[in-house]
Parts: sequence; structure tokens; C-alpha cells
Amino acid sequence: MKLTSSEELKPFTNQSNTFLFIFVGLTDDPSLQLVLFYAFLIMYIMTVAGNIGIFVIIYSSPHLHTPMYFFLSHLSFIDFCYASSVAPNTIMQLVKEEKYISLVGCATQLFTFSSFGSTECLLFGVMAYDRFVAICTPLRYGSIMTKQACNKLIVAAYVTAVLQAAIQTGSTFSLHFCGSNILDHFFCDVNPLLRASCSDTLLNEILVLVCAAMIGGGSLLVILTSYTYIVLAVIKIPSLQGKKKAFSTCASHLMCVTLFYGAVLSNYLHLSSTTFNQEMVSSIFYTVVIPTVNPIIYSLRNKEVKIILMRLLNQRF
Repeated sequence: MKLTSSEELKPFTNQSNTFLFIFVGLTDDPSLQLVLFYAFLIMYIMTVAGNIGIFVIIYSSPHLHTPMYFFLSHLSFIDFCYASSVAPNTIMQLVKEEKYISLVGCATQLFTFSSFGSTECLLFGVMAYDRFVAICTPLRYGSIMTKQACNKLIVAAYVTAVLQAAIQTGSTFSLHFCGSNILDHFFCDVNPLLRASCSDTLLNEILVLVCAAMIGGGSLLVILTSYTYIVLAVIKIPSLQGKKKAFSTCASHLMCVTLFYGAVLSNYLHLSSTTFNQEMVSSIFYTVVIPTVNPIIYSLRNKEVKIILMRLLNQRF
């Protein structure tokens, strides 16, 4: 199906059965599109292999069935789903002449992307709390971080994220899109959809900021509070070896949190001041790059994961 210029710019309503959004895409340069195609494809393959690999390693190793690895397995699952909500469609766009998506497809992509992105934010907070309990109250760790408690924390993260995504998606697609159906982005995100709407989007922009503050800001507050107590507890450890061991259990988590929040908050907390190029770069970073590097960070900095991974590779090859 090839779309003409007149079809691309044709006014439409939400009730149209042939409603399509047209993506501007990442670039119009064919040679650069080819480079980006292979780059994104390689990163997505690494994302799938890395995150599924960590998930399988944890669930196939009984001695890794601890709260820390339980949360890490869910982080791997979320990263896989998070990247899969955007990357495959983006990769196809880079080799297709027509870059479009249906109304239902756009709403589905926004909902899944927002759900898993919010879950990842909340999970980072849960993982920080887990490290706080392990380092600051080690004698009570087993009684606090029980299997039931871990399951409740995970369920709460998923349910909260899904509710937020449903509200965000519902409010966005209740707007009227009566002008051009061109989105200045490479996937269906809130900001470009609000820019494409001909309705008053003030309430929606406020909702975006409120959700970012509650999900991202709330999780970040838990992380900062947890690590404040962790630092104070580690300072009191007399031996240098003990301090190194305590910090080593937090290093991977801190690196992933810094990368994720640095990209996401810079994009969503500056709706009016973020330029098109800044939005594109930050979006690529947190939708494609971060899900790729997270399993690398955790596998390289985690002794148990490295040992099991090397053992599996030796058995295979």
C-alpha cells in the first residue's frame, strides 16, 4: 500500500476505519537508513539474546532463586518486552518506503511501551529497596524479603504501570486529530501525538508531567533514599574489603538506573524545551540502547552470572 502526498495530509477523525499515522522516521538518507537498519537489528538481537539469556540462567539455577536475582529476572523480561514494543517496527520502517501505522497499532504501541517503561521505573525502585534491606538490615533480610513480599512488590509494580499506561493511552486517543496525520517521530509516543492533535492538550501535558512525577519521581525518591542509607551504613563498615563487597552488589543497579533516568527524565520533564533532535536521540537511547546494555552490565559485573554463563558456554562449545 503506497500512500500519496494528498492521502498523507488528508484530514481525518478518530472514527475513520482507514485511519493511519505517518512517521517522519529517523532519516531520509537511504545510505544512513541502511546503516541504522543493521545497527538497530544487531542491537535488538543482542537485546533478545542477552535478556532471555539472563532470564533462563536465573530460572535454571536454583541457587540464584533469591530476591535480588528474582527482581533481575523480571528486569530482563521487561527490557525484552520494552524493546520489542518499539524496535521491530522501527527496523521495518528503515527498509520500507511507506512508514505508517494504524490507529489501533499506534494505541497498542503506546500502551505497551508506556506499560513496560513505567514498570522498569518502578522495578528500579524495588531493587534499590532490596539492596537497602540487604545492606542496612542483613539479619532481618530473610524475614523481610520473603517470597510473598517479593511477589507483592512485583505485582504492585506491574498493576500500577498498566493502570498508568491505560490512563495515558485513553486520554491521548480521546483527543481529535483533525489536521495532518504525520508524526514527527519514529514510534507512537505521547509527545508527538500531542503535537499532532488539534485539540487543547494542556490537560494531557499536565497528565504526562503528573505521571512522570508519580512513577519516575516516586521511584527515584525511593532509590535516592535507599542509597543514602546504604552509603551511611557502608561508611560504618570497618574493613575496606567489606565496603567493596557492599558497594559491588549495588554497582550494576546504579549504572542501569543512571542510564535509564538520565535519558527518560530529560525527555519527559521538558516537553516544551526539548528539541526534535534531542527527543530523537533520547528516545533511541532508552528504547534501543538501554535494553541492550542492561544485560551486559549485569553479566559483566555479577560474579555468579558470569560463572554460570561461562559454564554454559563451555558445555555448549
